Amino acid sequence: MSTSMHESGRRLSASELRSLFLFEALDDEKVAWLAQRGWAVTHRAGEAIYTEGEPATCFVVLLSGTVSLSRNIRGDDVELSRTDQVGVYGGATQAYLGEQVAQVYNNTMHAMTDAEVYELPAVEFGPVVREWFPMAMHLLEGLFFGMRNSNNAVAERERLLALGSLSAGLTHELNNPAAAAVRATAVLRDKVAGMRHKLAMIADGRIDGERLHGLVELQETAVKKAQNAPKRTALQTSDAEDAIGDWLDGHDVSGAWDLAPTLVAGGVEVAWLEDVASCIGELDLEPAVRWLSYTIETELLMGEIDDAVARISGLVGAAKQYSQLDRGPFQVVDVHELLDATLIMLNAKIPQGVRVVTEYDRSVPRIPAYAAELNQVWTNLIDNGVSAMHGSGTLTITTGLDSTGNCLSVDIHDTGSGIAPEVRPRIFEPFFTTKPVGEGTGLGLDISYRIVVKKHHGDIRVASEPGSTHFTVTLPLQETR
Repeated sequence: MSTSMHESGRRLSASELRSLFLFEALDDEKVAWLAQRGWAVTHRAGEAIYTEGEPATCFVVLLSGTVSLSRNIRGDDVELSRTDQVGVYGGATQAYLGEQVAQVYNNTMHAMTDAEVYELPAVEFGPVVREWFPMAMHLLEGLFFGMRNSNNAVAERERLLALGSLSAGLTHELNNPAAAAVRATAVLRDKVAGMRHKLAMIADGRIDGERLHGLVELQETAVKKAQNAPKRTALQTSDAEDAIGDWLDGHDVSGAWDLAPTLVAGGVEVAWLEDVASCIGELDLEPAVRWLSYTIETELLMGEIDDAVARISGLVGAAKQYSQLDRGPFQVVDVHELLDATLIMLNAKIPQGVRVVTEYDRSVPRIPAYAAELNQVWTNLIDNGVSAMHGSGTLTITTGLDSTGNCLSVDIHDTGSGIAPEVRPRIFEPFFTTKPVGEGTGLGLDISYRIVVKKHHGDIRVASEPGSTHFTVTLPLQETR
């Protein structure tokens, strides 16, 4: 429902109009003009006073009650603000720009309680404002179009920089497992060819069926050993390789010290090699050991490929979790999943000298939230913390309930240089940054503040001293829209 003039509304007196801060400085003639053309109209709780996208027909001033402003973003209504302050205004606020700007409502105003508003026709309000305040109109036009162009340019660069940084990081992370999979596949091809060659040597008639059957069983055992090979320290590995190498040398197996590392990596021990010798006999021991070694190595290579593919799949999953491309804008989420996805996406940007510690309270419940927007918050706060440490320090992310028990708390702590006391009050201002020219736009914390406070009705606070900075975000456990 869009606003229109209501015959059932009441006229406001000059004194009532002067009580509104917007009109208190106007002279009697202008107040009389407003009193003759506007109406005070009552809207019931839950009613739309005006609707986004419809022609902006009225300028609206709140007289009593509580209203909210919201915008439709990708099919979802996002609340921007909620207030009961008398005199706040909305609706056709750009009527003075005339045809230079499309005159449609840029948001929706809802009456959260029964509310009375003053409605003034935009078709009359716009021209008279230009007539009453000509110099102010020139200044406002310059400010409006200048800021719009500036904001568009800066926001576009901010998005491109963020996208480029995350893309570079993700590409770097994907490159390592992809290269490992390619390398393992190439080596695997050679090992399979070697297995075919050795199998032909084993099956040339010298080994009878019973021993060949035993060798196949040993091969199955070798595969299981490779799959469940124990983790060894460097010293334990060296000792095991010496024992295997000595045994192979003692049984005249050539290239013993080349075979030993593969056999040890596959969990082979001397006792098992004794079983191989008993099954095959000394005459055919070397081709049998080499064939079993190829079996073990192919199994290890397939394990490498499996790990690499799982890593790639995990990165793609983290990217989906981070971007929330396949999910609704507003949903019930596990904040820990969002934090982990953000850390994966930023991993390439975190220097080796920075240690990341996560202290999650997994008992905290899932919360209703705009997941993709929260990921922007975590990205900004983590990136700022890492930058403040200049390549060395500890970043600690802690979750839990706040002191009231009604909100989830996320604390991001860095051991960087801290925020100077004279700067701290300004850090959430748009375009304010302490980074060198070209390294920051000053929008990160402003965006984070608006996402947490305006969109989620939570809070974001900072406490800082040299060597310790805490950004604490609190988010309601229950939906408060």
